[in-house]
Amino acid sequence: QVQLVESGGGLVQPGGSLRLSCAASGIAFRFYDMSWYRQAPGKQRELVAGLTAGGTTNYADSVKGRFTISRDNAKNTVYLQMSSLKPEDTAVYYCNAKFRADNFWGQGTRVTVSS
Repeated sequence: QVQLVESGGGLVQPGGSLRLSCAASGIAFRFYDMSWYRQAPGKQRELVAGLTAGGTTNYADSVKGRFTISRDNAKNTVYLQMSSLKPEDTAVYYCNAKFRADNFWGQGTRVTVSS
C-alpha cells in the first residue's frame, strides 16, 4: 500500500520558517520524481517545487530564493524548507510522487502564515 505522509505544517509568523517532510512507503522512492504542491482557499492547486529522481529542481517563481526542496533516498523522505514566509504562502501543502503511470498524493499539511 502506497502512503505519502506529510508533516511539519503549522502556524508561523510572517518572516518565519518551517520545514515540511513527506515520508513515503510502498514505492521504490529513489525512482520517483517528488514535488510539493499547495492549495489556498478558493484557489487551484499549484506546483511549488519539484525534484526529479536525477536531482533536477524547479520552483514556482513566487517561492524562488525562499523555499528549498530536498530528498533523502535512504529515508524515503522529501523535504520542503520554507523561509521568509508570507501570508500568501498560507495553504494546504501536498506531497506528490510520480513515476511512469504512477501518480500518488499525500493527505496534505496545513501552513498558516499570520501574525
